[in-house]
Amino acid sequence: MVMGFSIALIVFSLLLMLLVLMHKGKGGGLSDMFGGGMQSSVGGSSVAERNLDRITVVVGLVWFGLIVVLALLMKLKG
Repeated sequence: MVMGFSIALIVFSLLLMLLVLMHKGKGGGLSDMFGGGMQSSVGGSSVAERNLDRITVVVGLVWFGLIVVLALLMKLKG
């Protein structure tokens, strides 16, 4: 059971990183260093940007929940 939650945590961590990197840069900082300041055809619409925000929040909450469950399982196991 711990192994399943660990694998799910790895998958959701990678998915969360991908979703965060897909966000449009809002100004200076690290996003400009990696090309976030350039105009991109991805995520040009405000609806797509809002949907990306919602998906990122949901994935982040699932990620946080997995961490809590995994910590409780490890505490009860040992």
